[in-house]
Amino acid sequence: MASERDFDLLTQVGPGTPMGRLMREYWIPACGSEELAADGPPLRLLLLGERLVAFRDSSGRVGMLDHRCPHRCASLFFGRNEEDGLRCVYHGWKYDVTGQCVDMPNVPQGHSFAAQVKARAYRTAERNGIVYAYMGERETAPPLPMTEALLLPAEETRIIWVQRECHWLQALEGDIDTSHVGFLHEGTVSPDAYPANATQRYALLNRAPDLHVADTPWGTMYAAARPADPGNIYYRLAHFLLPFWTMAPNADFQRQIATRAWVPMDETHTMFLSVSWKSGFTPPVTRNENRPGADGSSAFKFLPNTTDWCGRWRLAQNAANDYMIDREAQRERSYTGIEGIHLQDQAITESMGAVVDRGLETLAVSDLMVTRTRRRLLLAAKALAASGATPPGVADPEIYLGAHSGAFIAPERQAWRDAYAAQLRASANPTGALRMLAVAE
Repeated sequence: MASERDFDLLTQVGPGTPMGRLMREYWIPACGSEELAADGPPLRLLLLGERLVAFRDSSGRVGMLDHRCPHRCASLFFGRNEEDGLRCVYHGWKYDVTGQCVDMPNVPQGHSFAAQVKARAYRTAERNGIVYAYMGERETAPPLPMTEALLLPAEETRIIWVQRECHWLQALEGDIDTSHVGFLHEGTVSPDAYPANATQRYALLNRAPDLHVADTPWGTMYAAARPADPGNIYYRLAHFLLPFWTMAPNADFQRQIATRAWVPMDETHTMFLSVSWKSGFTPPVTRNENRPGADGSSAFKFLPNTTDWCGRWRLAQNAANDYMIDREAQRERSYTGIEGIHLQDQAITESMGAVVDRGLETLAVSDLMVTRTRRRLLLAAKALAASGATPPGVADPEIYLGAHSGAFIAPERQAWRDAYAAQLRASANPTGALRMLAVAE
């Protein structure tokens, strides 16, 4: 049972906090490459409670700086992005992508000390359409995260960003909570609504699955087991990967290649990032009634982006309009009356409050993956704080290549870990990077 102090530790992500320090050991997905144009306007970013500006210089390099100019603390968001640097409009001081001051035009000749002034800057890296920031203190930044979806070229992936107005962990926990699917998303659906050969039927025939949970080198994993046809078990298998990545079981195991991140903007705002292989996505089996696809595509209707700190990728259906809930639809044909899987999840996790009071929870065996994942995070953060222990996946991100999610059917006599290993061997491997790795017992 986690203590109140543990709940506080899980919640806080700012500089100097144990969880904030853990997060800063890893590369953080910050924005999409297309959001930054060379010599274009700076972009406000809120990451781990810090207010930053990102810009792409004339040479195409990305800078990420504290938004306050080191001179008089005017915001560099209003700066001029020109000639390989960002120039503060207050007095003209200019900074390159490393934060180094390269010009002090208002200081008389002979009195300039530009070489001694540096804005706080974070290292950046760009890969396959995503800009990452390293906000930690290591002299040499670790390798970028390695899941197969993140290694695919941008043109082969579907990349989605969506902001959620709640704490990152309560948002993430929806991805590792298997039994809510048969209620929140499919609560009024009969198994007979699917064709007889559709494996999705098994999740509706048994809405209280047996849950197998294990620690792994990269975090935690679960397999939700339900009886299938005689002699077989239907599994939905998912992963949590430190510090905030998930792989949800949203499609056939052998074709699904997808990774999701729940990036803390601050303690009450989260940026969701989904990266999936276009060729691996297959639409869900059509049932007798119409509903949005499992990718949630019909649910992503955005408000126009603004330049506010929280102005990017906000859904048009939100708390202010009750997520456009249709009470008539809820009575007649929809469990929630809210359209779309992602939006249903968003409504529920935001309804818990900006930061859920975990002391009010009443947990059950169906929440075993949630409690195990919280424990894994706490242990990693406490080990780093106590002894400087390198968190899993920081120095060895290739361990993430042992993680793969999805749904499959396996023989009843086969242990679930053996069934997972067999499915992993048979899965699509478009990057050639996927390889078998031992899963910790």
